[in-house]
Amino acid sequence: MRIALVLLSLFTAASASAASKADLNAKTLDGHKVQLKDLRGKFVVLNFWATWCAPCKQEMPVLVKTAAQASKPGLVFLAVSIDEPGTQARVSDMVKKYGITFPVWTGANGDDVYRLSKGEAVPATLFIDRDGTILARVSGQIRENELKERIAWLTGDRTGARPKEFVSHIE
Repeated sequence: MRIALVLLSLFTAASASAASKADLNAKTLDGHKVQLKDLRGKFVVLNFWATWCAPCKQEMPVLVKTAAQASKPGLVFLAVSIDEPGTQARVSDMVKKYGITFPVWTGANGDDVYRLSKGEAVPATLFIDRDGTILARVSGQIRENELKERIAWLTGDRTGARPKEFVSHIE
């Protein structure tokens, strides 16, 4: 009986751990299939956005600037568009307009945003550890100081105060 309880608790812990790992199936701009789990071993700043989203357009220059300045080993910025097939053609134009140099994926949707960000709107930014665990989320347009603070904590020694795990700027 005792062994059964130990095995049950190990199984439950393993299931909970696996469930908390972020994953997403999408496509690169040139149509190749990709998965978020392929970035395990790296720190990931994942931003959900859309071409029709005004706050996304306001936020993108902050992400581009911060990504260009960030020189942390193993840090990856990732822009994941939730544009539907009818507006996906605009994604490449936005990449050029804002000078996005980090990977851009398409094919995500509102369900993916909700499942991973725990919010219902874009923009939404996730901070993911090397093992695929989401450590922090910002729903709505992220502030530059919030972005930098979370990157420093994510990629640093984590001895300081942990940034708030969830911030919402949705009104």
